[in-house]
Amino acid sequence: MSDSNVIDILKKAILLEQQGQSFYRNVAAQTESEAVKNIFSIMADEELKHEQMLTEQASSYQRGEGFSSGSDMGRPEEFSVHVLSEKIKEQISASSYEAASIAASVAFEKRAVDLYSSRAETASDEAEKSMYAELAIWERTHLTFISGIYDDLLESTYYDSSYWPF
Repeated sequence: MSDSNVIDILKKAILLEQQGQSFYRNVAAQTESEAVKNIFSIMADEELKHEQMLTEQASSYQRGEGFSSGSDMGRPEEFSVHVLSEKIKEQISASSYEAASIAASVAFEKRAVDLYSSRAETASDEAEKSMYAELAIWERTHLTFISGIYDDLLESTYYDSSYWPF
């Protein structure tokens, strides 16, 4: 792949992480739900780590040093899905700003998983492939967690409102 394509993908990835940080920090600042504030603050911090790592990789690549291997972003935050989902369901309704933010974050995380997974499959440089595979794992963890919360909110709303025909 040409250098300009590699740089373009890095730019997209960095921008995606910056947008995620901004979105998550804004939700955390505007919500009255402590559970939502906690989750979105953690996710914003994780997106910042991703941005910093991508920026370092882009700088290294542009200097002609290629991708460095062994980037250690640590492990994705171990959210307690059940506990936090219960707190969120108690604190918000499915038609609230927070629920809409959770739904929007599902779409955002899907975009990140798609970008990183695709690049992990097509990259020819092993260090680049490894970096994108690791980012895909992080974003998939976010997606699984946030999708679970969204599904729980929908289920709770349908149950509480007796929407189920059976």
